[in-house]
Amino acid sequence: MNLPNELLTLGTSFLQKANQFLSERTTQSIHLDPNVLAYRWVGGQRGTLTPIDVHLGITLDDLHGIDTQKDKIIQNTRQFLANLPANHVLMTGTRGAGKSSLVRALLHAHHQDGLRVIEVARDDLQMLDKIRHAIKVSDSYCRYIIYCDDLAFNGHDENYRTLKSVLDGALDSEQDRLLIYATSNRRHLLPQLMKDNVSIYNGQTDEVNPYETIDETVSLSDRFGLWISFSPMNQETYLDIVAYYLARADMAFDETVCSEALKWASTRGGRSGRVAYQFSRHWIGSRLLERGSVGSVTHK
Repeated sequence: MNLPNELLTLGTSFLQKANQFLSERTTQSIHLDPNVLAYRWVGGQRGTLTPIDVHLGITLDDLHGIDTQKDKIIQNTRQFLANLPANHVLMTGTRGAGKSSLVRALLHAHHQDGLRVIEVARDDLQMLDKIRHAIKVSDSYCRYIIYCDDLAFNGHDENYRTLKSVLDGALDSEQDRLLIYATSNRRHLLPQLMKDNVSIYNGQTDEVNPYETIDETVSLSDRFGLWISFSPMNQETYLDIVAYYLARADMAFDETVCSEALKWASTRGGRSGRVAYQFSRHWIGSRLLERGSVGSVTHK
């Protein structure tokens, strides 16, 4: 007598588990809202683009000591937004020099012109085809920078092949509404090993064309049309940046501050815009705390 009810219960349970199985193993459809300034891909292969609340406090004028680099990337971005030929960008060099800050400042400067940013981690680069398709079919006026921060690969990482295809190689790789801006601390995104060169020079390799191994390690970075290099910062520029942030907080830059700023840099292993910014936060915060001015300054 209870058999039909038991079958119904089993059937319902089966459908629930089937729906759960499918939802866990299928990606959500991607819809790009032109009102969203920035997205981040989350969830791996079964993930989707998630809107992020990007902080637009930093401006291009706030970035000091990298005028040449700024001019190049601003020019390239303006060409992109004007529907003119532009290049994918690889920013390399010393850490803390302002590579990531440049991308945020570009969004601040040009979001009203239709610039949007999609942040994709290295391990999610295999999802670039889906993102590219979503941009292609969207009917908005926006143009998208795919932003990859701290990009680097090891010799066994296959994600770089997807990136190579999107940069230049796939039949539909040229897209007017998508550019890739990547940052890395090293010029060549795949490791180059001394043993590879030694093996070639000494003839100790099983490869018929051993130089193709070296070509493969540089082929990815070669597909970025614009390379922008960031060099270590000199002392004068470092102190100028500290003085800039202190002036914004209506604080004097004197010999004491100069000495403390240099000591701070020595403990951090070098001078950079990031170190100057961090010192300024430390100095401004500690001085205000001594005065009892809690919460009186919002330092960007």
